[in-house]
Amino acid sequence: MPHRDEIQLKQGVFTLSLDFELIWGTQDLFGPERFRGACERERAAVVRLLDLFAEFEMSATWCIVGHLFLDHCAAENGCKHPEIVRAKHAWYPNDWFARDPGGSEATEPIFFARSLIQKIRDCPTPQEIGCHSFSHVIFGDPGCSREAADSELSACVRLAQDMGIELRSFAFPRNRVGHLDVLAAHGFTCYRSPDPNWYERGHWPNAVKRLAHLWDVLTAARPPVGLPTRTSDGLCDLPGSMILFPMHGLRRFVPNFLRVRRAVRGLDEAVRRKRIFHLWFHPTNLADGTEAMFASLRQILQHAAALRRAGDLEFSPMGAVALAGV
Repeated sequence: MPHRDEIQLKQGVFTLSLDFELIWGTQDLFGPERFRGACERERAAVVRLLDLFAEFEMSATWCIVGHLFLDHCAAENGCKHPEIVRAKHAWYPNDWFARDPGGSEATEPIFFARSLIQKIRDCPTPQEIGCHSFSHVIFGDPGCSREAADSELSACVRLAQDMGIELRSFAFPRNRVGHLDVLAAHGFTCYRSPDPNWYERGHWPNAVKRLAHLWDVLTAARPPVGLPTRTSDGLCDLPGSMILFPMHGLRRFVPNFLRVRRAVRGLDEAVRRKRIFHLWFHPTNLADGTEAMFASLRQILQHAAALRRAGDLEFSPMGAVALAGV
């Protein structure tokens, strides 16, 4: 990897980013029906998250799939979203929009979320709205060409501008980094890279990654904290630290105090070393075990708020970190 300049910080920083995608995050793997209920609960979780962030004066970064900016869509001459150059991922031989039913937010609320984006934009505590591609194609996969990435970002930037939003921060679908030059060309200033754990480097099987991550959670291993770096494209790379482990399936048996303890260790380490603790998750992570998950997030924010009151920690969304490092 080419040498990168680290951006030094004056104190610890707490950054929180969310990948808001509703059904778009899994439609290529499972279709829309398997997680329809979870996506509907995710919509309710978004509103609760905004209330929680306002209470703690937390400015988070919401990286949102561009299709959610729409309030309706329909095929044109038999083609859905003809302006988007198709990615050709090996695991999905159909047209990428084959499962897009069209319609509106009223009829298909797991495919559209314009009203929720308006709520995010209008939150009393300002939230940053970033990008998560237009349709959750995998930028870091060989099937996503430069032309496909360019068309996806063009659509996102245009839709955001129509709502008075300027996109600066990006989270890569499935954390697969690619086409950084295209990001820079569309005016983005920063992105979240994968958590720098050993099992996220190289080409470990997914089963190994899941087991290693589960071990980190069960042992409340201290998550990595880091410094942002500047890429050759002029972008600011903000690595993740940890995902807020959901309660889907067997994960519901993981005690929530372990989720909290691990995040607290990350916050304390960020203060000690003047680094970033970058917590991230999908709002759908709160769709199962919702009350317990919100209670855990509240405890994490309470600890962070105490560190901020002591003058040891700053809350900063991704775009503000990148701007401070210019």
